[in-house]
Amino acid sequence: QLQLVESGGGLVQPGGSLRLSCAASKFTLDYYAIGWFRQAPGKEREGISCISVRDGSTHYADSVKGRFTISRDNTKNTVDLQMNSLKPEDTAVYYCAAAVVFRQCVGGDPDYWGQGTQVTVSS
Repeated sequence: QLQLVESGGGLVQPGGSLRLSCAASKFTLDYYAIGWFRQAPGKEREGISCISVRDGSTHYADSVKGRFTISRDNTKNTVDLQMNSLKPEDTAVYYCAAAVVFRQCVGGDPDYWGQGTQVTVSS
């Protein structure tokens, strides 16, 4: 069973940056498409970004395009989400997830989920 652990969440002021990291124990992330999702209180879960296995293709939600960047670090076995120009509406619990197929990630139906990390954007 693939287990995912997120880290890097916290409190940041509007306009600031955070870098989230998704790590896996026992298994390599190289064989999975990895995505980041978020859920704010009272709102539905939103898919933010996905990165493919084969060619590193990426997908971003319009709400974060140009501000967030997803990337793999194969030496560390992590997938990171660099978040810049953060806004109060980015406040949410952020989850990483793994999918066998890229389209599963983009479609919001991955196979494995992490426990989530809180991101709060507030002055």
